Amino acid sequence: MDSSLALYLGRHTLETVLIVAAPVLITCMVVGVSVTLIQAVTSVRDMSLTIVPKLLAMGMVLLFTGSWMLEIVLRFTSEMFGMIQDICH
Repeated sequence: MDSSLALYLGRHTLETVLIVAAPVLITCMVVGVSVTLIQAVTSVRDMSLTIVPKLLAMGMVLLFTGSWMLEIVLRFTSEMFGMIQDICH
């Protein structure tokens, strides 16, 4: 295994992780900022008000995009196993 293959594997792995994690992370960021703005306007300082909406939003995002995420991870895994098979033979 040469350095270009190692760099390709590392880059491809990081890209796949970012693509799969992006919907959940973006949703958490948007919900967190929205709840923080509402708390700042209303002067409510309850920690459960920040956690519960994030959990609900994450659940909805995972419900809607879970099959897409699983498809990407399965494609990545099959590609990696194919590369292992090619390297060993």
